[in-house]
Amino acid sequence: MAQLGGMEGHRFLNWAKTYSCEPELYFEPTSVEEVRQILLLAKQRCKRVKVVGEGHSPSDIACTEGYLIKLNKLNRLLKVDVMKQQVTVEAGILLTELNEDLTQHGLALSNMGAVSDVTAGGVIATGTHNTGIRHGILATQVVSLCLMTAAGEVLECSEQQNQEVFRAASLHLGCLGVVLTLTIQCQPAFLIHQRRFPASLTQVLTELDDHLQRSEYFRFLWFPHTDNVNVYYSDRTDKPLKCSSNWFRDYAVGYYLLELLLWVSFFLPWLTTWITRAYFWAIYSVRQEQVQRSDRAFSCECLFKQYVSDWAIPIHRAGEALRQLQVWLGRHEGETAHFPVEVRFARGDDILLSPCYRQDSCYINIIAYRPYGREPQRERYWAAYEAIMRENGGRPHWAKAHSCVREDFEKMYPGFRTFCSIRERLDPTGMFLNAYLERTFF
Repeated sequence: MAQLGGMEGHRFLNWAKTYSCEPELYFEPTSVEEVRQILLLAKQRCKRVKVVGEGHSPSDIACTEGYLIKLNKLNRLLKVDVMKQQVTVEAGILLTELNEDLTQHGLALSNMGAVSDVTAGGVIATGTHNTGIRHGILATQVVSLCLMTAAGEVLECSEQQNQEVFRAASLHLGCLGVVLTLTIQCQPAFLIHQRRFPASLTQVLTELDDHLQRSEYFRFLWFPHTDNVNVYYSDRTDKPLKCSSNWFRDYAVGYYLLELLLWVSFFLPWLTTWITRAYFWAIYSVRQEQVQRSDRAFSCECLFKQYVSDWAIPIHRAGEALRQLQVWLGRHEGETAHFPVEVRFARGDDILLSPCYRQDSCYINIIAYRPYGREPQRERYWAAYEAIMRENGGRPHWAKAHSCVREDFEKMYPGFRTFCSIRERLDPTGMFLNAYLERTFF
């Protein structure tokens, strides 16, 4: 049976292969009018609707038993305003495609997340971020957007028009409607000089304010059960392109060996700590540098399927939170704490559901790899991590693992109730809800 190109029997599986669903009908619309007709059909049949990007969210946020819409055929660059350095794109465009288009026009995004195989609409749905205390989450680069509501109405949203809806839709969780287009503020294309060097967690936390001032896109990786840290300074440069070489990192053999070792550690848990230490000394104990095009410097290739949890805490609590996590792991050496713990930074903003709402923030990201699809033991470690994040005023990344419910969000987010009222006004029948969102709003 087909309705507006709807397909039965489609199975959605997220990138990490941790969540899946079988929607009643799956759509790939080719026009705004087709999107409107899909929503009309859903309304007539009392069906729920979810829009999915490339499925990189490590959660069930995109899962539905109703209608699933993928906007991969609404993926055009619509307009380039060279004077304003702005581009207007359809929401289904991949950042990998957009970056190539921008390069042709001498433009670039000011910041990007670690994964570029994601859609522009998906990036703002859950609050994708990278690092750099002078930069906000990626949604802060959006200057306007078009949103189709459950009623089929198209709203033009910006700071000048439908401002309240704009501040909600800039991190919308897929529950306000279907984002059709976005206008993004860009800047002249630039190169990044990336320097990587070893340090200690103690040293980095002691000199944290200095590090934040020294490098525009400063971040660091901490290796659990050790005091080892790898610091990344990434800054704009006029230097020529320069690639670094490291046989273990650049060739797949290193990753294959690591996956095998992590799999073995499931049977010999004490190996986890030693693998972490050995990997640090093999890969990250030497200084390296390279110069790359900005989008390529921001992106990295993630080869391992994984679970991820990522919380933003007020930046002044970063040192205390990381020390608490280090102490806990020191008392629990047998825990499966995979490396690295990635620490990044972002400027405060006024987006209602942004983890950085009205506060400069430090993101602390933990992972649990799934070598050969094997499920890691992570419950105690992740519960301890989440307790520490909560204690330090944390807010979870919306796309990633957390145990929060509405009562928690009401305490964490000053704008949460405002967002809820906007959601109820734009989608009074709950067309865009799913199990994930019901946990969030009810």
